[in-house]
Amino acid sequence: MDQSSNIQSSKIGPGKFTQSKILEIVRRVAAKPVDPAPDESLFESGMLDSFSLTDLVSALEAEFSIRVPDADLTPRKFDSIARIQAYLESRG
Repeated sequence: MDQSSNIQSSKIGPGKFTQSKILEIVRRVAAKPVDPAPDESLFESGMLDSFSLTDLVSALEAEFSIRVPDADLTPRKFDSIARIQAYLESRG
């Protein structure tokens, strides 16, 4: 069983912040086929780096029609699929 089966496809909250949709964005920003577990660090694993953080946030803002304040641009808030989902739910 691969790790992609760990990603929840059920809709959470308002129905738009699914882990599978977030994973699609992470894959696009990382420009490689990654399959992180929901709680796996995207930065410690090397899937993303501090330079790609702004690309990730821009893609999330565009996809989910949200605005991420500059004060929130820290790797800790976007460290994993699960953290990204929790952050988006708190903003949406």
